[in-house]
Amino acid sequence: MKRLGILISGRGSNFEAIANNVTAGNIEAEIAVVLSNRSAAAGLDLARARGLNAECLPSKGLDREIYDRMLVESLERNRVDLVCLAGFMRLLSGWFIRQFPGRILNIHPSLLPAFPGLDAQHQALAHGVKITGCTVHFVDEDLDAGPIILQTAVPVEDSDTVESLSARILREEHRIYSEAIRVVLGGRYCLQGRRIVLD
Repeated sequence: MKRLGILISGRGSNFEAIANNVTAGNIEAEIAVVLSNRSAAAGLDLARARGLNAECLPSKGLDREIYDRMLVESLERNRVDLVCLAGFMRLLSGWFIRQFPGRILNIHPSLLPAFPGLDAQHQALAHGVKITGCTVHFVDEDLDAGPIILQTAVPVEDSDTVESLSARILREEHRIYSEAIRVVLGGRYCLQGRRIVLD
């Protein structure tokens, strides 16, 4: 069975959605390890409450590549097949990404390539877009720029705040991240240039 490594920094709601789908048998995989760079991440408590292997590797004050080597050591020790970034608030080094080519996924709260980086929902409101959404993509060495696996659109309402828009996007994130994991684990795609074509 394929083994997932999930990297978090905060509340872990995307991790929890993935874990629920694993438990329900909707994702044919097991969660090998949940890793956080912050000891206060609520997602660690959620993982431990489920009886999962959850580790904190504090990142504060560490050089990026030194920290990434610690992460890779844990992921390799836990024999992880697919790395899933779920609200992991650190940029990964090129060295880290090269250790897992085509095996790192990320979820981002916009329709990439629009609004990469932090505060995507605020960016969407500031630009006055009428539609935003979320994207699951492979991670490469450029920020939020890897090949797109799945996207879904979320309308922007005139009355939206960052909080209300974020909440609606998050519901869709929970749905499409697990679907993207199923696609990748099942090999139900091919890469044509930058385009992911689904089987």
